[in-house]
Amino acid sequence: MRGTALAAALGVVAVLGFQGAANGFGTDSLDDNAGARYRASGKANGPVAGKVHKLALKSQGAGKAVLSQQDTKPFGLLGVSWTDPAAEVKGTIEARTRDAETGEWSKWITLEAVKAGLDGKRPGLRGATEPVWVGPSDGAEVRVGGNAAALPAGLELNLVDPGAAPAGKKKDANLGAAPVAFALPTADGDPPTTPPTTPGPASTAPKPDVVSRVAWGADESLNNEGPIYLPGGKVRAVFVHHTAATAPYECSESAAIVRSLHVYHVQSNGWRDLGYNFLVDKCGTVFEGRQGGADQPVYGAHTYGWNAESAGIAVLGDYTTAGASAAALESISKIAGYKLGQYDGDMNGTTTLTAGDTQKNFFGTEFTKGQTYTFKTLSGHRDGFNTQCPGNSLYPQLDTIRKSGPAAKLNITSVNGVAPKPGTPIETPGPVSLSWETSTASALVTKFELLVDGKPVANTAGTARTASTTLALGSHQLQIEATTTNGKVATSLPVTVVAEVKDVKFVPVTPTRLMDTRVGQGVPQAKVAGGTSVTLPVAGNSGIPASGVTAVVLNVTATNPTQPSFVSVYPNGTTRSSASNLNFTPGQTIPNLVVVPVVDGKVSFYNNQGTVDLIADVTGYFTSSGAGATHTNYGPTRLMDTREGLGVAKAKVAGGTSVTLPVAGVGEIPATGVKAVVLNVTATNPTEPSFVSVYPSGTTRTSASNLNFTPGQTIPNLVVVPVVDGKVSFYNNQGTVDLIADVTGYFSDSTAGSTHTNIGPKRLMDTREGLGVPQAKVAGGTSVTLPVAGIEGIPATGVKAVVLNVTATNPTEPSFVSVFPSGTTRTSASNLNFTPGLTIPNLVIVPVVDGKVSFYNNQGTVDLIADITGYFSK
Repeated sequence: MRGTALAAALGVVAVLGFQGAANGFGTDSLDDNAGARYRASGKANGPVAGKVHKLALKSQGAGKAVLSQQDTKPFGLLGVSWTDPAAEVKGTIEARTRDAETGEWSKWITLEAVKAGLDGKRPGLRGATEPVWVGPSDGAEVRVGGNAAALPAGLELNLVDPGAAPAGKKKDANLGAAPVAFALPTADGDPPTTPPTTPGPASTAPKPDVVSRVAWGADESLNNEGPIYLPGGKVRAVFVHHTAATAPYECSESAAIVRSLHVYHVQSNGWRDLGYNFLVDKCGTVFEGRQGGADQPVYGAHTYGWNAESAGIAVLGDYTTAGASAAALESISKIAGYKLGQYDGDMNGTTTLTAGDTQKNFFGTEFTKGQTYTFKTLSGHRDGFNTQCPGNSLYPQLDTIRKSGPAAKLNITSVNGVAPKPGTPIETPGPVSLSWETSTASALVTKFELLVDGKPVANTAGTARTASTTLALGSHQLQIEATTTNGKVATSLPVTVVAEVKDVKFVPVTPTRLMDTRVGQGVPQAKVAGGTSVTLPVAGNSGIPASGVTAVVLNVTATNPTQPSFVSVYPNGTTRSSASNLNFTPGQTIPNLVVVPVVDGKVSFYNNQGTVDLIADVTGYFTSSGAGATHTNYGPTRLMDTREGLGVAKAKVAGGTSVTLPVAGVGEIPATGVKAVVLNVTATNPTEPSFVSVYPSGTTRTSASNLNFTPGQTIPNLVVVPVVDGKVSFYNNQGTVDLIADVTGYFSDSTAGSTHTNIGPKRLMDTREGLGVPQAKVAGGTSVTLPVAGIEGIPATGVKAVVLNVTATNPTEPSFVSVFPSGTTRTSASNLNFTPGLTIPNLVIVPVVDGKVSFYNNQGTVDLIADITGYFSK
C-alpha cells in the first residue's frame, strides 16, 4: 500500500464520547476568488468554521460505484467514507478534481483505506480513506471498482472546505468529557484526562515556535470531549508521518490544510480530534495538532499499537518520490528534540515500547500485544505499522534528523559530590563543583557552559564533564548548557544550590612557599608563557586541609618577566574574569597578596603575555569546618615607621637583620586571643635590590618573601601574618631600607568578629570606563567613592569589610593612594605608592561603615581599578 497513512491510531483506548454529526452542504456558492480562499493568511488567529460536503456514490453493481463528474461547493481536501468502519472496499477508489482557478481537471488520484478503529472504539465511527489535499477546487468525480465483491453501504465522497474567515463565537473548547458511551476492559486502563503536571515538564532542548490551535483556526466546537494523556505520562518515542499527500501546495495554505485534516478526522472518520500531535509544512512551520497542550504528553491517534508511549509528527505533502525540504527536516528535529528532551530521551538513541496490539510492520516484523520491543527513539510510521508512510524518500532522511539534534540526556549528576534530588536544595558555603553526563558523543560537542541563574560563569571543552565556580550568598539555579558542532544548544534541568556561609573562619599558617616556577616547586619547572595558566594544588598541601577550605591567602611574586603583562590568580575550574592581581614590566620583581577562592582544591595563575616566573607563599586559609579566627576591623592605623622611630627604633633595617614590632595589646588590638594581624607594609628608601619577609616573632623565618624592591622604589604590600608571641618580625635581606606598617584589622578567637565570604573576583570599579564611579581620572587631593553594599551579590547590610585588589595605572606624577571607609576621616596610611609610567596593584581589606569605600589620590592624576574577592560580615 502507498500509505500516506494518516493517523493510524490507538492500540488501546477508553472512555470515549459521542461526536456530533457532520455538516451538510451549507450555503457557500462558487465565486471568482475561490483560488485565494485558503491562501489569504497562513494563520487564522481565531476559530474558523469548516464544512464537510457529502455526495453519495451510486452503485453500478458488480462491486462498482461512481460519482459522476459534477460541480461542487468549494473544497480543498477530500476522502471517501462508508457506514461500517469494519467493512472493506476490495477494489480501488479513485477521484479527480477540478481546479477552482484554472478549471482544469486533475489526474485520477488513488485513495487508500484507513485501518478501522484507529482512534479506538467510538460511536459514530465510519470507514474511510486517507484524506488528500487537492487545493482550491469546485468539481469532483469518483470511481470505485476492480473487484466483484459487494461494496460497503453508505459510500459517499466527503469534500472538506476548511473555511477562510473567522467564525462566530464558539462554545468552550475545554469542556469535560461527554458521558461514557462504552469503554474497553479495565485491564487496558483508562487514559488520564488531566495533564500529569501543569505546565508540562521542562525540556533540555529549546521549544521551537509552534502555531497554536487558536492561530491556525481550530474549530474547538468539534472537540467537546477534552484531551486525554499518555497513561505513563511520558513520551518515549516520536513517530514521523506524512499526510494530506498529493497536490503541491503553497505554505500560505498550510493552516487551511491543517484545518481540513481536523474537520475530516472528526466529521468523516468520527475521531475525537485531529490525530497527530504536531504537523510540519515544507517551509518548516510547526503546527500544534491534537489538543491538550504542546508541552504535555497528549495521547494522539497516529501510530497504531504504539500511541500510548509516543508522539506523532506529520509532514504535509507526498514524500514517495522526493524527500522533505531542509526546512521541514530542521523543524522535525526541533520539535522532536523538544518533546524527547522533556523526558530524558535521545533522538539518536533507542527506546523500549510495549505493543498495544498484535500486528506486523512494513518490514514484516511481527509484534505481539503486551510484549516489549526496541525502537529507534525517532522512528518512521512504517517501523511500527504496515504502511509505506512516511514515504520512501522521507524515511531515509530520518537518520539525518536523528543526528541533527542538541546534546541529549544532559543531566547534572552531582554537586560537590552530592547527587541532586528533586525538590531538595544542595547547600554549600560558596564553592561548587558540578559533574554532568550526556549520551551525545564528546566529538559532537563544541563546549559546555556552567550557568548560574541563567548566566554563564564557566566554560569547558566538549570532552569535559566537570566545572566549578563560587556562588554568592543565597539560592541559585545551576544548569549545564551544551553546544554541539551543529550549533544546537541543550540546557540541563536546573539544580537548586543554596550558598550559606556558616562560620567561615581564618586559620593563619607560618608563611610557607608552595610554588616556584624557577625550581619546579608545586608546578613544572618552566616560566609561564603568555596566554597560558599553571595550576597549583593547595588543598591537602603544607598543612592546608584536604577539605573544607573556602579560600587561601597567598603572597604571589612575579619575577623575570620578558614583556609588560599581568597575572590573574583565580579559582581553578572557573572562568577567569578580567580581574588582575599583578602588573609588571621587564626587569621588575613585584609581589601582591591574594585571597583566592578554592573550588576544586586548586588555584590557577594566568599570564597575559611574554614569559614570567611566579612564586606563591601561603600565609593562611579560610575554612568552613573546624576552629578558626574571626576578623575585626581596626584602623587603618600606623603601628610602625622606622623613619620616625614609631613602634621600633628609629633606624633603617640593615641587610640580614630583623626588627620586631609588638602588636598584641597595642591600641585597640587585644592583648590575648589574637591569631593574626592584617598589615599594609611599605618599603621605602632602599639602597640595594632586596626583599622583606614578615613573619611571626619567635618562629624560624622561612624562604617566603612579602616585598621585593630595587633602589629608589617605594612599594607597599598587604600582609596577613600570624601572631605567636604577640609580636611580628620584619627581615630585610640586603642593603638598608625603611619600613612602614599600617594595621587594618586582626583575626582573633573572639565570637564578636566577622566571618569571611568568597565572591568573585569581580570588577567593581574602573575609572577608565566609568564602572562604579564616573569615567575620569582621580585628581590629586581628591577622592572617589564606590558603593559596595548591595552590589554584585554583596549583602546590603551586615558587611563589615571588603577585600579589594586595587590597581593604579596611568599616573602622571609620583603619588600614593589611600583606601578608607567612606564617612570616616582619612588617616596617613597609604595602600599604593607609584611613579609615572607604573601600573601597580595591592590588596586592601577595608572596613565598610556606610556601605561605601573611598579612594584618595595624593597628587597628579591616576586611573584606579578595584576587583572584589570577598567580604567579612557578621
